[in-house]
Amino acid sequence: MKEANKCENCITKCDGISKGVYNFKNDVAFSEFFEQKIIDLLNSCGYNARKTTEEGYPDIVVCNELNKPLFYIEIKVQRRTFMSVKRILPNADLEPYETLALNLSDLLRYFSLKNEGKHIYILWVLLNRPCLLKGKDHLFYFQSIGKLEKVYNKYGERRKFRRKSGYGDVVNGVHKGVVVNYHFSVNEFNEFTSDEDFIESVGVINDNSL
Repeated sequence: MKEANKCENCITKCDGISKGVYNFKNDVAFSEFFEQKIIDLLNSCGYNARKTTEEGYPDIVVCNELNKPLFYIEIKVQRRTFMSVKRILPNADLEPYETLALNLSDLLRYFSLKNEGKHIYILWVLLNRPCLLKGKDHLFYFQSIGKLEKVYNKYGERRKFRRKSGYGDVVNGVHKGVVVNYHFSVNEFNEFTSDEDFIESVGVINDNSL
């Protein structure tokens, strides 16, 4: 998957050096941009998708013609690598370039919603990793919360990490940056290199959610 000879040109080198800068507001803006992109993409293909208004639920809800929720999609945008993952989480079976991070509290809440019968999926938008993108602006990595729960049960604490607070975590005097994350590999997700592939996958999800 990775092309090692491109490492020297990488703008987010997996060199184990953290700059301690976490731009919460900028991350939110990127997430909201792709959130709207996915909503527009789904609706253009005949789905009924909108931003979720229910507190504690994923970003997007997709409903049927009676406005009944079919499934939910949480949008995550990741640009930074967890460069020290091999040192900090040596038993996690993860490499820096492949690692994705999700707020642990969100993850556990989505497990609970799944157990209540909700269909939930996580969509990661991956940027700034030339070894995976191979000339593309971004890639989609998509997975059900049920399959992620199996990964969580397999690795437990071995993939959990609490980082230090850094510049950008605090917005208007309130700490908003996520500091406790759970980590996954892109190899544990379905990868989509085009919008068409993503929509086709959503069609399969829709059929299974009715």
